[in-house]
Amino acid sequence: MRVAVVGGGIIGLSSALRLAQIGRDVTVLTASPPEGTTSMVAGGLIYPRHAEPADRCARWTEVSFAEFQRLAAVPGTGVRLLPGRLLRRTERPLPVWADAVGGIIRRIDVDDPWADSLDFSPPLVDTERYLTWLAAEVAAAGVRTEYREVPSLDGIRADLVVNAAGLDGGRLAGDDSVTPARGQVVHVADPGLTEWVVDEDDFSYVLPHGDYVVCGGTEELGSGDLAPDPATTGDILRRCAKLVPELAGAEPLRVRVGLRPHRPEIRLERVGDVIHCYGHGGTGVTLSWGCAAEVTSLAV
Repeated sequence: MRVAVVGGGIIGLSSALRLAQIGRDVTVLTASPPEGTTSMVAGGLIYPRHAEPADRCARWTEVSFAEFQRLAAVPGTGVRLLPGRLLRRTERPLPVWADAVGGIIRRIDVDDPWADSLDFSPPLVDTERYLTWLAAEVAAAGVRTEYREVPSLDGIRADLVVNAAGLDGGRLAGDDSVTPARGQVVHVADPGLTEWVVDEDDFSYVLPHGDYVVCGGTEELGSGDLAPDPATTGDILRRCAKLVPELAGAEPLRVRVGLRPHRPEIRLERVGDVIHCYGHGGTGVTLSWGCAAEVTSLAV
């Protein structure tokens, strides 16, 4: 069976690898190499935030969590296990994905303005290293890559098409519920941080990768502006220094902007000879292996 995977980000590459591993003849169609995709901008923390549908996302997270745990022991992947804290400003039940991330300790002995802290040790993915490794694995599995624009799913010469085109996934499917959610992050030098920190309600986060720290972030629904905003950079650094005082006065190494493919619910279903897998918002890395597993099951 010939399969065309449209999209060269983390969802497309993960799906392509799994399909090749079950013997499919796979070609990836993408306008950009991995370093030009939104996936490269991601901070890489494995947890699904507020993704919907929540029950399916919890299952996809569980699959991805297990695979990233395995990859943490593989040299060169850019994946490691790191403890950290998810701070919340209002008390609420544990999220439905709590069991999927290997166990959570809930602490209420936190300072204002936070109401509690969820402590756990998930995989943390350095997307720069990881996407390079993943692309190499895809190529080694015999997957071909064609760098070109895909104006339409019609006319693609394949027995099965996987629409994993991120922000373009909605356009290709005729689905206008997909909108850009602009995200800006700032990279600073890592002073030797040993844990990650996320303020879930303020959307501030500090994710250390050894050489550098990803400081974030923003989620500007409807904005398609890819130009870094200096005022936003200053605001991110201020918020992150409040979370982690060791970052006070840190100078930016680089600023990156990506457009998350926001959709009220992630779409993963087969319609005829097309499997649609798009609308992941900011959870593409977290859900990648779980979604790839379901794509593979739908391709059988």
